[in-house]
Amino acid sequence: MIKVRSAGPGDGDVLGEIHAAAWEAVYAPLFHPEFAAQGVRSRRTRWHARVAQGELTILLAEHDDRPLALSAFEPCSTRPGLAEIHSFYNHPDGWGSGVAAVLMTETLSRLRADGFTRVHLWTLRDTPQSRRFYAKCGFTENGATRTHDFGDGNPLEQVEYERVC
Repeated sequence: MIKVRSAGPGDGDVLGEIHAAAWEAVYAPLFHPEFAAQGVRSRRTRWHARVAQGELTILLAEHDDRPLALSAFEPCSTRPGLAEIHSFYNHPDGWGSGVAAVLMTETLSRLRADGFTRVHLWTLRDTPQSRRFYAKCGFTENGATRTHDFGDGNPLEQVEYERVC
């Protein structure tokens, strides 16, 4: 059974584990091993502050009572009326289980309930699994690209996806 709930103050560790495991599986191969290892460590600890700040809506999806996926979103700061998904991560143990699809459905439902009609997100060009997932969820590339430096001095290209909520 898959359940989705709002993340709370006690969820920092589990959010960090989901983010770190997903990031390690998908993003780490794009970086030097030392930098990737540091990136995994930092992702394990940053969610306590994000939950405490309360600026993002953070949802946590559980499959058979095991937390496996997270989404974090808010109104877009640069494009009024548009929502932005900042983080969407599925632990590798949840790949193929349907937990990410259920979480995306609930994320879009919450955005609609908050009055949004469109949502966008950025993902790395070189992450085909992520890109296939977003396309399967009805997102389309809008043609915008940007580079993002994760802190290693090696900017990577991101592509923007949008869809109706």
